[in-house]
Amino acid sequence: MAQIKGPAIFLAQFMGDKKPFDTLENITQWAKSLGYLGMQLPGWDKRCIDLDKASASKTYCDELKGRCNGLAITEIATHLQGQLVAVHPAYDTLFDSFADPSVKGNPKARTAWANGQLMKAIKASKNLGLTVMPTFSGALLWPFLYPWPQRPAGLVEQSFKELAKRWKPIFDFADRQGIDVAFEIHPGEDLHDGLSFDRFLKAVRNHKRCCINYDPSHFILQGLDYIGFISEYSERIKAFHVKDAEFRPTAKCGAYGGFADWKSRAGRFRSLGDGQVDFKQVFTKLTEAGYASWAVLEWECCIKDAAQGAKEGASFIASMLIDTPEKAFDDFAGSGTDTQTNRKILGI
Repeated sequence: MAQIKGPAIFLAQFMGDKKPFDTLENITQWAKSLGYLGMQLPGWDKRCIDLDKASASKTYCDELKGRCNGLAITEIATHLQGQLVAVHPAYDTLFDSFADPSVKGNPKARTAWANGQLMKAIKASKNLGLTVMPTFSGALLWPFLYPWPQRPAGLVEQSFKELAKRWKPIFDFADRQGIDVAFEIHPGEDLHDGLSFDRFLKAVRNHKRCCINYDPSHFILQGLDYIGFISEYSERIKAFHVKDAEFRPTAKCGAYGGFADWKSRAGRFRSLGDGQVDFKQVFTKLTEAGYASWAVLEWECCIKDAAQGAKEGASFIASMLIDTPEKAFDDFAGSGTDTQTNRKILGI
């Protein structure tokens, strides 16, 4: 069995205008002081990484590593760029905020820009010596999640065919660079549970670079078996966001949330240890499955302050890491028998 690496922290939710969150040098020093050993970089934040430079220059990547106060760069996250690979027109205005100003208001140009960004992040990952890039799939079907009115025949199949068409060139490029593309299975994305991932995987003909960024918090909110999911998809899980959540339905609010803010919803993201995810089982199952990459804190909590969540998160993740055994627990009782002895024991 392999050993999970960590703790690491996703910097996206912590970057800000004030120290120590304003520069890569300052925030990595802060994270190191809390006990983190690695950090996941938001690929859309130039304070953390310039994809143009990182994709073109290994020297820049080596210098970037030197700015991180000894913390390892675990992955480049490209969730915002991946989201723009496939956007239903209902979300054009909202998702334009993720794009470069030069392509806003132009969906085709925006998609092309997003594709270019993903290619750069893949090449930058290679230059940094990484092996996986977490991202989002985007969504063409999400407005039609609940089938009312009834979805027209063939709508789902056509949508996944189009989604596969858009991602296949990205997978092929990632394969040439030796990088896995790990989709965060996430509500709001067309890949939001096991069945939708299976549809997509079939549409891309089981492409070996089509992988998963495992985050149990999104399964809590959907009522999915997040432990069983690990067994089902262990070979595809290449990245891991450690994020907690709770689902506490009431007489007035359930899975859909009633358009309430996050504090008032039945399903809420929480700081590590404050929600309902059984992380002992999660880390056990991932370890058994042979997952050997990073455990990365993603902090999103509507109750607790980010600084407190980060401080508690480092020790929480460290406490979950499993030192895999070098020998079986019952080796001391081994009799060292051979074939003849075994035949004698069996009476044959």
